[in-house]
This record gives sequence, C-alpha cells and structure tokens, in this order.
Amino acid sequence: MRRFISAVLCGLFVSAALAAPPKPVSTPEDVAAITAVTEQFQAALKARDVKALSSLMLNSNIMWTAPMADKRVQQIRAELDPNFDGVRASGGYNDFAHFVKDAKLPIEERFYNVKVTQDGDLAWVMFDYEFVGDGVVENYGVETWQMVKRGGQWKIFSVVWSVHIPEK
Repeated sequence: MRRFISAVLCGLFVSAALAAPPKPVSTPEDVAAITAVTEQFQAALKARDVKALSSLMLNSNIMWTAPMADKRVQQIRAELDPNFDGVRASGGYNDFAHFVKDAKLPIEERFYNVKVTQDGDLAWVMFDYEFVGDGVVENYGVETWQMVKRGGQWKIFSVVWSVHIPEK
C-alpha cells in the first residue's frame, strides 16, 4: 500500500512539475501582420501620409499620450489645477495628425528593439524610439502600443510613450 501511495504521489508531483503555465494565443502570421503595422506607421509618417497613418488606428479618438514627469505635474497642480494628472497632457492623435500634415521639414520615427506580445485578438508592441525632424533627433524614449484585431486587420487603439530631450 505504501508503494502505491508513493507511486501516486510521485506521479502527481511529476505531473505538476511538467505542467506548463498557459501560454498566450499567438501565431507567426499575426505577429508578422502586427510588425507590418509598425513598418506602415513609419512609412506613412515619413511620407506625411496622414490618411495612411489614420487607417492604422482603431478610431481617431484613441489614447495618444506622453504622460508628464511628476515634477512638472506638481508644478502645474501648484500653479493652475490641483487635479491635473499629466496623463492626457498631449493633444491626442488628431493634433499629431495635423502636425504630420503641416510639417514643413522631413520627419520620421525610428524604432529599435521592437517586441510584440500577442494574445488572441489583443497585442502589445513595445520599442525604443527616436523622433527625428530634419535629420536631427528631437526626442527619444520608450513607446508602447496596444492593438486589437478587427475584421482581420490589426489596429492601434492606444499609444503611450516617454519623452527625453537630447542634450545639445
């Protein structure tokens, strides 16, 4: 009887040890399609093709923000608005689209260390970036996108990034 109990316990321990945690649902085809969106974004920005850029978004009211540094938030709270949170500090995607359309000099965004994580119809894209105006890096940081698959197409529904200004 002791052997039987030992064998059962051993089997349970081995089964538990070999059981892998659940993995996100991801396919190479979807990861390739998501990666293609990052490339299309860069190409549309460089070409200042706002229509192509907008076609990559779920809608024109997506979260599009670079949260302010806490020091700046505290300053604005002290001077202007005690409830200011600094999260929706940028003008959103529509302001960015107008900026791109009206840009007089060449602009581009360079992506490095792109990482895609997909789980079914949701995906997260994270990368280091440099925003370049007229050949000069204007700012850099880390950017994250949240994406959703709708009608077989991957769309961006959230863009959040940090901002650092290069020293002159």
